[in-house]
Amino acid sequence: MGSGKRTLTTAAIALVCTVTVLGTSGTACASPGRPAPTPAPSGSAAPAPGNDLEAVRRKLDTLYHEAAVATDAYDAAEEKTKKQSARIVDLAREIVKGQEKLDELKNRAGAAARAQYRGGGLPPEVRLWLSNDPQQFLDEAGVARQGEHATEGLLSEMTRTQEDLKQYARDAADQWQKLDANRKAKAQAKKTIEQQIAAAEKLQSRLKKQEQERLQKLEEQAAYQAQTAWLDSGILQEIRGKASAEGAKAVSFATDQLGKPYVWGAEGPKSYDCSGLTSQAWAAAGTPIPRTSQEQWKQLKHVDVKDMRPGDLIIYFGDASHVAMYVGDGAIIHAPRPGRTVTVAGAGSMPILGVVRPDE
Repeated sequence: MGSGKRTLTTAAIALVCTVTVLGTSGTACASPGRPAPTPAPSGSAAPAPGNDLEAVRRKLDTLYHEAAVATDAYDAAEEKTKKQSARIVDLAREIVKGQEKLDELKNRAGAAARAQYRGGGLPPEVRLWLSNDPQQFLDEAGVARQGEHATEGLLSEMTRTQEDLKQYARDAADQWQKLDANRKAKAQAKKTIEQQIAAAEKLQSRLKKQEQERLQKLEEQAAYQAQTAWLDSGILQEIRGKASAEGAKAVSFATDQLGKPYVWGAEGPKSYDCSGLTSQAWAAAGTPIPRTSQEQWKQLKHVDVKDMRPGDLIIYFGDASHVAMYVGDGAIIHAPRPGRTVTVAGAGSMPILGVVRPDE
């Protein structure tokens, strides 16, 4: 980790200690080396927002949440189109190989038929009577019978190959239909994302500079209060898990991405969305995981919050539309939303759906 990252991490650790002291009594701070959440200013330090500004905050939360849901749909469709495209390429190769095999079988069957025709002009008893060497005739007859069996085998193999080709063609047509459907789903998700982000940006652009500053403090206060409530439950005193070797690598990768911008659909290396960050972090640790937060929630092993350890993924909201990486000391690293960068935050600053562990 570079000196800039170490400085940022150390500062974050100091800040999470402050949050922990405010949220729980007697909780010790961990040693430096892992990033931690940055608390928002206390309520008395910021101007009291009006009801209208609070309504704006809630509306922005809704718009960005809907954009996150659409982003998950976009990412899922993108992943499926990649797999379907690869499958179509594989099927095309199988069709080419199958056609080459069928052409070879036809040539072999034709040659066998021609040979059989040349030697089959007279009945067997006449050929035996005319033969100077009855044993040679019997040997040739045996060879002929073997040839007939071989020809039958060739015809059967040709039939199987033809059926295989038909099945490959049916599979390819099916994959094309699915590919087209997922391309349409991806396009619709992209449209929804862009609409929601544009609506959020338009809403924010109407605010004066002072209102935007107050709105930011209001957002920070909401996250701070949620984190404090989470710490007040005493949960941090129960979380004692240590990172696995793979988990430590994933945390290191995520830490190295701090400050990079959120871009929906992005998987790095210059920008990320929430699940793009977590999936790439675990890929760097040698453990591939599903691309989207919803599939991560469905497919990875669930663990209790009290049993989580650095490197585990925290899934947020009832629809599993957001994911972050737990890095210890009650902190997460995540890519929050459009207009923000990969950052450290409190693990309890958003509604937790559950925790999953990629390396078990």
